[in-house]
Amino acid sequence: MTRARSEAPIDDPVPSSERRRREPRLSELLDLSGFASRSIPLEWILEGMPQRIARILEAPVVSIYLMDEARESLVMRGNTGLAPLAVGRVELRVGEGLTGLAAQERRIVAFEQAPQHDAWCAVPDLDDGQYPEFVAGPLFDEGEPVGVLVAQRASRAFSEDEQSLFASLCGILSLAVRGAESEEARRVHGTRRRRAGGGARRVVLPGRSAVDGRALGPLAAVRRPPRRGVSLQGDGSRLLNEAFTTAERVLRDLVQRAAGAGRGQDAAFLDIYREILDDARFRGRSLELVASGSTSAEALSQVAREAVRTATRWTRSSFLEERARDLEDLCDALIMLATPDPRAAMPSRSILMSDALTVYDLLVTARSRPVGVALSERADGPRTRVLLDLFGLPAVLDVAGLFRWASDGDIAMLDASRGLLLINPSRAEISELRESLGRESASNRGELASCG
Repeated sequence: MTRARSEAPIDDPVPSSERRRREPRLSELLDLSGFASRSIPLEWILEGMPQRIARILEAPVVSIYLMDEARESLVMRGNTGLAPLAVGRVELRVGEGLTGLAAQERRIVAFEQAPQHDAWCAVPDLDDGQYPEFVAGPLFDEGEPVGVLVAQRASRAFSEDEQSLFASLCGILSLAVRGAESEEARRVHGTRRRRAGGGARRVVLPGRSAVDGRALGPLAAVRRPPRRGVSLQGDGSRLLNEAFTTAERVLRDLVQRAAGAGRGQDAAFLDIYREILDDARFRGRSLELVASGSTSAEALSQVAREAVRTATRWTRSSFLEERARDLEDLCDALIMLATPDPRAAMPSRSILMSDALTVYDLLVTARSRPVGVALSERADGPRTRVLLDLFGLPAVLDVAGLFRWASDGDIAMLDASRGLLLINPSRAEISELRESLGRESASNRGELASCG
C-alpha cells in the first residue's frame, strides 16, 4: 500500500526578507572561496581577502595579522577600512590586546564596545576605536596559530550566527594563506611551476566592454611590493633614481593624453602624484635613507609616514586621507620599480587582471607593455574609467568569476568588442586571432602610409 503524497504546501521556515538577505551573502561566499582556491601569491591573498570578507560580514573594517618568523609578534599584513599606512607597520605581541588574545587562547574573541575592555590596546594614529564592535579569530597551520583575522563595526554587535560564520571565514583564510606560502616556498626552492598556458579547461567569462579591441596573452595580476624590504646593495641610489624617472615619464604621458583628449578635469587626481614626485624633499629624503643603508621599502615607507604625519597633525579631512592613500600608492609603485627581484617583474605583453585599475598598476606595468585589461565585478569608480581610457588598451569590466576561474599565467583571449574573456583558447582560435590582428596591423600601416 502506497502512502498518498501530501499536496499541502511546505512551509518555508526562513522569512522571505531573511532569504533575500542571504542570497547575496551566498554569492559573496562563493566568490571568496573561488578567490582563496587560486594558485596566487600570498600578497594577493592579503590584499584581496579583506574586502571580500568585509562584504560578507557587512563590516567596514577587516584586518589580517600574521606572525613574524619568531612566532612572537603579530604584524598587520592586510586591511580594509583603516589608514593604508597601517599595513606592515602595526605590530602586537602574542597575548597583547584583544587581537593577541585570540591567538594566545586559540578562540573566537568577540566584544561589544571593545575599547572599554581592559585588554584593549589602542594603536596611535590608527583611530580604530571608532569601530567598537569587535570580533577576532585565530588562523591555523598544522594546528598551530599563525595569525589572526579581525572584523570591526561602528555599531551592531556580532551575533552568535555571525561569529559562527566568522569562524568559517577564519578556516578559509587559513587554508588560503597556507597554500600561498607553500607555493612561495616551492618557487624559492626551485620546484617547477606550472608553465604559462598550462591550464587545460577552456572557459568563457562574460563581462562588459570598456575599451574596444582584442588581445591575446598570458593573464597576470599585478604584484604588490614585499613588506620586508629587499636589499639594493650598492646600486640602491641608482635604482631608486631610475624608479623616480620612470614614474615621472609615465605620469607626464598620462597627463598629456588626458589634455589631448579633453579630459584634464577628469584626470585631475594625477596632479597629486606629479606634485609628490616634483617635491625635491620627498626624493632627496628617500635617497638619503637608501644611502645610509635602508632598503627602498624602508626608506619610502618612512618618508611616507613622515609626510602623512605632518599633513594630518592639525586636522583630519577626506582630502588629506585621499592624499595619504595616493602617497602610499606612489611609494608602493616606486618600491616595485626599484626592486631588483625577478618575481616583481610582470610578464611581457600580458593581460592584466585585477579588482580595479589604479595609478600603481600603470606605473608598475609600464616596462612590460601589457596588451589588455580584465577587471572583476569589484571594479568601479570614476578613476578606473578615466585610467582605462588613458591606458588605451582593450578592456573588459565586470568579468564574472574572474579570480574563480583564472590563474596567473593562463593564456587568454580578450574580446572587448563583445565583452568576453576566453581562458585557455584552442590552437585554432589563437591562430585565427593572430591572423586577424596581423591583418588589422597591416591595414593600419597602409592607412598611415597613404596619409603620409
